[in-house]
Amino acid sequence: MTRVWEWNRPVTVREVLEDLQKERSIAYTTVMTVLDNLHQKGWVRREAEGRAYRYEAVSTRAAYSAALMNEAWSASDNPAAALVAFFGMMSPEQRQALSDAVRMVQVDDRPVAEEEQAAAPEHSGEPDREEEPQAADEAPAGEGVEPGAEPGGKER
Repeated sequence: MTRVWEWNRPVTVREVLEDLQKERSIAYTTVMTVLDNLHQKGWVRREAEGRAYRYEAVSTRAAYSAALMNEAWSASDNPAAALVAFFGMMSPEQRQALSDAVRMVQVDDRPVAEEEQAAAPEHSGEPDREEEPQAADEAPAGEGVEPGAEPGGKER
C-alpha cells in the first residue's frame, strides 16, 4: 500500500515491481499477488488496461491510519486509559500535531456564538421543524387556506 500511496496515481504491477527492486529482489508474481489481495480486501480498486491492471488506492493513507486508530481505541475496555497511555507515548511533535488537529475540529464544531443565540427567535418548547420554502404569492402554511383545500383554492 505504501508504494500505491506514494505514487498517488493508478499504478501497474510492473511499476511497483521496478520500484521495489531498487531496494531488494522480489518476484513479479509476489507483487501481483499482494496487489490482488489488496483489491480483494477493498483497499485498492483496479481497472483493466490491455492485459494488465492499474491499481489505485481507495482511501488516503491518513484515512486508513485514522480507521486503524479508531478500531484499536474502540476495542479497549477503558478508552480513556488507552488515550492517556497513547498520549504518553507521543513525541512533542506528535503532541503538537494532536493539539493542532483538536483546534481544527473545535473550529468546525464551535458552538453558536452568544450574539447569534440572542438574535435567534424564541422557542416555544416544541421541537424545531424545518420550514419549506414559500412562493411569494402563497400564504404562509396554515393561514388563509380552508381545511380540505390546497393553497391557490384547489380542492383536494
